[in-house]
Amino acid sequence: MKTIYKIAKTELQVMFYSPVAWLILVIFTFQTGMIFAGNFDGWIRLGIMKIPLNGATIQTFAGWAGVFVKVQSYLYLYVPLLTMSIMSRELGSGSIKLLYSSPVTNSQIILGKYLSLVIFGLAIIGILAVYGVFAMFTIVNAEIPYILTGLLGLFLLFCAYAAIGLFMSSLTTYNIVAALGTLCIFALLAFVRGVGQDIAFVRDITYWLAISGRSDTFIAGMITSEDVIYFIVVVALFLAFTIIKLQAGRRKTSALKVVGRYAIAFMAASFIGYFSSKPALKSYYDATRTKENTLTRSSQEVMSKLTGGFTIHTYTNMLDPNYHIALPVNYKGDVDNFKRYIRFKPDIKLDYTYYYQHAPNPMLERMYPKLNDLQRLDTLKKLNKWKFDIQPYSAINPKLDLSTEGFRFVRVLERDNGQKTFLRVYNDMRRLPSESEITAAIKRLVMKLPVVGFVSGHGERESDGEQDRGYNMIAKEKTFRYALINQGFDFTNVSLQQPVGDSIRILVIAEPKLAYTPQEQANLDQYIARGGNLIIAGEPGRQAQMNAITAQLGVQFLPGRLVKPNAKFQADLMIQKPTDDAVAFSDNFQVMRKREEVITMPATAGLAYTTDKGFDVKTLFRSDSAGSWNEVETTDFIDDSARLNPAAGEVEQSYPTVLALSRKVNNKEQKILVTGDADWMSNGELGMNRNDVQSANFTLLVSSFFWLSDGEVPIDMRRDPPTDTSLRIGEGAWDFWGIFFKWGFAAALLATSIIIWIRRRGR
Repeated sequence: MKTIYKIAKTELQVMFYSPVAWLILVIFTFQTGMIFAGNFDGWIRLGIMKIPLNGATIQTFAGWAGVFVKVQSYLYLYVPLLTMSIMSRELGSGSIKLLYSSPVTNSQIILGKYLSLVIFGLAIIGILAVYGVFAMFTIVNAEIPYILTGLLGLFLLFCAYAAIGLFMSSLTTYNIVAALGTLCIFALLAFVRGVGQDIAFVRDITYWLAISGRSDTFIAGMITSEDVIYFIVVVALFLAFTIIKLQAGRRKTSALKVVGRYAIAFMAASFIGYFSSKPALKSYYDATRTKENTLTRSSQEVMSKLTGGFTIHTYTNMLDPNYHIALPVNYKGDVDNFKRYIRFKPDIKLDYTYYYQHAPNPMLERMYPKLNDLQRLDTLKKLNKWKFDIQPYSAINPKLDLSTEGFRFVRVLERDNGQKTFLRVYNDMRRLPSESEITAAIKRLVMKLPVVGFVSGHGERESDGEQDRGYNMIAKEKTFRYALINQGFDFTNVSLQQPVGDSIRILVIAEPKLAYTPQEQANLDQYIARGGNLIIAGEPGRQAQMNAITAQLGVQFLPGRLVKPNAKFQADLMIQKPTDDAVAFSDNFQVMRKREEVITMPATAGLAYTTDKGFDVKTLFRSDSAGSWNEVETTDFIDDSARLNPAAGEVEQSYPTVLALSRKVNNKEQKILVTGDADWMSNGELGMNRNDVQSANFTLLVSSFFWLSDGEVPIDMRRDPPTDTSLRIGEGAWDFWGIFFKWGFAAALLATSIIIWIRRRGR
């Protein structure tokens, strides 16, 4: 070890005698200082405006312009300048022969020189650590483990780059050639990720070899054994290559033996990499305070119940617009969509089936209007050079019916006991399911989820109605991410001519146009008496039918409709903010209030209630107290205008529009939501976009069903809020530190380098 240290010390002296090493440090400091100061400037301005910061630590270092993110993107440019002469200098000047004749081994030479590069890397990381230390002292509750994790990732990345640069420098006597060769290897290790992805064994190796994105996990605050082993193996591999190269130059060896040694080193590295990437052999540490890189507690609870074998079958219709999502060349990326789940269940199996069947595809219809399905497929195969097997739909599992999914791209989640459910893609910008949808689908397999019954037979809103007044979007629209069927609910139509079945957990009564018969009312009363949960949505003009239903709840639909004349909108459009009761009811409404969002009701009846029926009543939304009243005279709000008429009993005041009722029944909390409008969750209103109105009807929808299902679904995706939301430093102190990080830090290093260089020259 003494010899290695001496070589490293000598190399560092040579390195810092040259202005290149100092220049690298100065430029690196200037670049990173500008980035860090720019980010912190933003936090100072937000602090001046008394706006809370949201995860200041991670945003400073890992945001879209974070220090660690930016450093990772250009670190590879510095390393070739540093390593290009470390061995080529010895080869070009002939001093390598002195090393060969001295009592040092090839390994000692290489390890000594590499150690000097590692120490220089520590200097680079030390500069970044200065920013980290400053953040620790100035950000309240700064995430110290996260900062250390990011620094570790960048250090390991530098070490890998340095090992590659050292090897390339040993191949030539020309510095520039060594630098360009190093950049070429970097490019190759980035490009190799996409090589052979349609060949199962090859893609595991090439995907593992890729260096691009390897430090992303560290910068995100996650340490995985696979990534740590990757950097160690890459460093060892290129150091081994360099030692083999020196041995070939020091002792005459046949070319075949040299190639064989390279091959053995590469195969050993590939072997280690292949097995270290196996899910069962991985270990993880999430350094973030809120565990951003890990499944939420709700998802972990679901996964703990998923015992036995579990397979994700992916069915890709090559004539569907979504065919590209899981092609063989995209296999690794597709698996990454489930990596958080594989972490908690490493034995998850994934298989892929490619088939063809006619499906709506406007692009193919326009491009090939005269070709049939088989001809279109043949054309696509030739254009895209597909070599994998594509079967006709009739040849795949006969027990599987994909017609219910419209032959779209879909996954089937299946347990070994035969339980199955669908996991879909959606018609939005993201397409792929998020954790909420994946967990909801898995939860279907491990527990009995709520069934929502829509009362029908009296002109009520239908759960599969696709017209503007229908509820298909919120209930059963499979291509809509937030449809409740994709969030864990099942639906059925319910007739009150028979008692409501025990399987119904939530009953929806939406604007019945006809009154219930005595028998139907009795069956409904029986459901309410046993503690069943409900949504009761009324509409102006239906007060008689609604009051017959809600009388036993102590709720009354008032005659008329609520209005608030407005120059932009129709007078009976009610735009409402969440009440204090709503903010206490759900965190979603608290977020809604912060974002200044509202719910919209195109026409709503006012509600009145009493508490003598045993219910605890919370008013979630209500009309404004100023400029709003219950209009009982005007019925035409297009050609006529609403006018306040106290003589008709119209009073300018606030009226409840959304009530949440609860009581204890049979040791269970019964929950009922009553709304004066049925349009707020209709297809038309949910798809409506009005100028200057930030509508958030979905917030009310999701929060209500989460409450009614006793917190089972939709999946609770909440995490602990970040605590690093403020700074200890003010504008005055930052004036000094901002200048220091932008100019002073780099200037101090430059002055130090000049002084040291002049003194050494003088000696």
